[in-house]
Amino acid sequence: MSMDITSYLLAAQSPDTKTRTEAEASLRQFQEQNPSGFLHALSAELSNDGKPMESRRLAGIVLKNSLDAKDASRKDHLVQQWVAIDASVKVQIKESLLRTLMSVTQEAWHTSSQVIAKIASIEIPRKEWPDLIGSLLNNMTQPDAPASLKQATLETLGYVCEETSHEQLEQSEVNAILTAVVQGMNFAQHSAEIRLAATKALYNALAFAETNFKNEMERSYIMKVVCETATSQEVEIRQAAYECLVAIASMYYIVLEPYMQTLFELTSKAVKGDEEIVALQAIEFWSSICDEEIDIQESYEGQSDQSDPSHSRFIEKALQFLVPMLLETLLKQEEDQDQDDSTWNLSMAGGTCLGLVARTVGDAVVPLVMPFVESNISSPEWRAREAATYAFGSILEGPSIEKLSPLVHAGLEFLLKAMNDQNDHVKDTTAWTLSRIFELLHCPASGFSVINAANLQPILGVLLEGIKDTPHVAEKICGAIYYLAQGFEEDGASSSTLTPYLPQIIASLIAAADRTDSNDSKLRSAAYETLNEVVRCANVPETAQIIEQLLHVIMNKLSLSFELPIDKEKQGDLQALLCAVLQVIIQKLNSDETKKIITTFADQIMILFLRIFACRSSTVHEEAMLAIGALAYATGPGFGKYMPEFYKYLEMGLQNFEEYQVCSITVGVVGDICRALDDKILPYCDGIMALLLKDLSSGDLHRSVKPPIFSCFGDIALSIGAQFEKYLGYAIPMLQSASEVCAQMDTDDDEIMEYGNLLRRSIFEAYSGILQGLKDAKPELLVPHAKHLLQFLEFVFRDKNRDESVTKAAIAVLGDLADALGQNAKIFLKDCSFCVDFIHECLESGDEQLKDTALWTQGMIGQVMVS
Repeated sequence: MSMDITSYLLAAQSPDTKTRTEAEASLRQFQEQNPSGFLHALSAELSNDGKPMESRRLAGIVLKNSLDAKDASRKDHLVQQWVAIDASVKVQIKESLLRTLMSVTQEAWHTSSQVIAKIASIEIPRKEWPDLIGSLLNNMTQPDAPASLKQATLETLGYVCEETSHEQLEQSEVNAILTAVVQGMNFAQHSAEIRLAATKALYNALAFAETNFKNEMERSYIMKVVCETATSQEVEIRQAAYECLVAIASMYYIVLEPYMQTLFELTSKAVKGDEEIVALQAIEFWSSICDEEIDIQESYEGQSDQSDPSHSRFIEKALQFLVPMLLETLLKQEEDQDQDDSTWNLSMAGGTCLGLVARTVGDAVVPLVMPFVESNISSPEWRAREAATYAFGSILEGPSIEKLSPLVHAGLEFLLKAMNDQNDHVKDTTAWTLSRIFELLHCPASGFSVINAANLQPILGVLLEGIKDTPHVAEKICGAIYYLAQGFEEDGASSSTLTPYLPQIIASLIAAADRTDSNDSKLRSAAYETLNEVVRCANVPETAQIIEQLLHVIMNKLSLSFELPIDKEKQGDLQALLCAVLQVIIQKLNSDETKKIITTFADQIMILFLRIFACRSSTVHEEAMLAIGALAYATGPGFGKYMPEFYKYLEMGLQNFEEYQVCSITVGVVGDICRALDDKILPYCDGIMALLLKDLSSGDLHRSVKPPIFSCFGDIALSIGAQFEKYLGYAIPMLQSASEVCAQMDTDDDEIMEYGNLLRRSIFEAYSGILQGLKDAKPELLVPHAKHLLQFLEFVFRDKNRDESVTKAAIAVLGDLADALGQNAKIFLKDCSFCVDFIHECLESGDEQLKDTALWTQGMIGQVMVS
């Protein structure tokens, strides 16, 4: 297809809808008919300084989007599409992109640098662009290279480092990149633009510098240049340098000892007198040091020998100077600062870091902070009162209960009175601090709580009055009530101390949710989430009548919500919150003593849910589906009467690829319904299984939905028993294919491994359900597949990095195999040497449930082998 791509790119940005639509259609047609020609035309457009900037800009965006996508399956498709392009065309595209770095137009080379990095992420692992790094470094060494080319090259190097892994480059290339980048940071030789690009490139290249940081001379040189750059005249460069120091703190903590005095002086100066964006990074440096030391301490927790040569105790050594510096930042609030949780300023950063310091050093922080609290808590200045409260709330996690208990007991009454402060900021922080106290120091089950029968009533009096305050204060009060209720959950007593106050708490939370004085829905969400926790932690059966009354209220609200004069989005958000409350109520009343309440109102509840499904809103559908899963579990076989009407919505959910969370939740609900109906699900199984198999075969469905589908196979097989035979020829190949995918996964990628663990566990759950389902009628159907299952089990056994949930599912399916196949399993199990080792490994675990499962599996195998 021949076309003037410039004209079409410009037309695609036309304000005229018809012109724009036609141009977009023509571009899509070009892309579909000639993918390589399309990419080549885009790169040529981007590289041509004679073309309009508007067409070059869109060419760059389309080119970048033709190489990468957020969705994993879409990204894989784009990668394969690039790989399939003729090598000579790829060379021309890459040459155009490298040539664009010489453009006089910054926007053009900025886009080109990103596209080069996207191609590098595909080709460098395949060793298909061996001269890229050399070409880029050549730009830096040319004596007559313009400053803009060096800036563009440094930016490209940074993006390439961000998009690739250090294992994919030769160490000589890494060394050359670091040399070019560090030299680019030299303020005596280069412009501010080049130094900024170099500093940002170093940030992305630091992950590549592991070998260099092991070499003292190279490490010291890099640290010297970064520290010098942190004192640059330009604010942006200083900020970028501190971002490098933050990354170095996380990656190379173990080698920082010689530089800490200099780093403390630099960061201290920045916190006290630099621009806020720089000071924030200086504080972040200490937060990163805290994170590293907390991780080290947690890894040695419970061990008798806690000495660790990698633990330099930087926070402990700097404590006397670090804490006063952080306390000073707490006084730098802004008069009109937004009270939103997303607010991030100097005082917020300082308080967060102080909290991490408290977790790092424990009791040692208390005597350094309490004088500041005591001298400021009653100050006439609101900033001082708020800072004192914030400091106190920040150190509640880390120090021992013994150290904090007298302080909290002494301060609680003061904090309750402070909820009447004249300043909103003070009340907001006080409510947050009370929330922290209830979260961390209110646990009757452990034998310690700041709350007792004597002070509960005045505490609730203050909270229920405070929930009427301004929306942001009321939102924090919701958090305090949330943790107050949670603390009483594990009380262990037959009657909860909170029960007499429950009607008043529920009424106050509903009133807060109904408020109309907030511009956003955060208070409403907080109130309903807290209501859910209050119900979840309530003591049943003594609160059954109260919860039944709440059920009436929520059902009525949901019914009225369909007629509210609000837009569809707000209506959907409200209905989602109400469905979530119904789910919690249904789950709470799902005991023998109280289930009758749910069965009495099940018809009315289901009518409301069906009305919701008749509307099209994915947010509501998620919550409604979850609530229906709870209702199915509560009503058991009685749920069957709803299936004729509900089934069409179940089908819709299973086909909802676009809103994959809805699809995933629907798969889970299928499992709930199977457990409720047992073999009464059979009339719907053909349709359900067809949709589940279609989902598994789809390249468009998000991969996270696939593990629940395999687990669902097990649920269906357990419900219908021998009737699952008709689906075996479809389900087993899918399971075997998925187990082979597990064997090929990248074990160095944490995200991939997390998904791999989910997938492996679901495969075992599927096999367990199928084995148990066919055990009594047709176990011989599974004999041909036993060998493959054992091979997969052995593969998982050999992986010492497997998740504990995978281990539990694996050892259980081994027992199910022996139990279901009986004598038929003997031929497979007699040569199964790893089985004995696997069982012994599980028996030596500290997990009692895993031990019990392993003992049962050992018994099942023993019965088979001796019979």
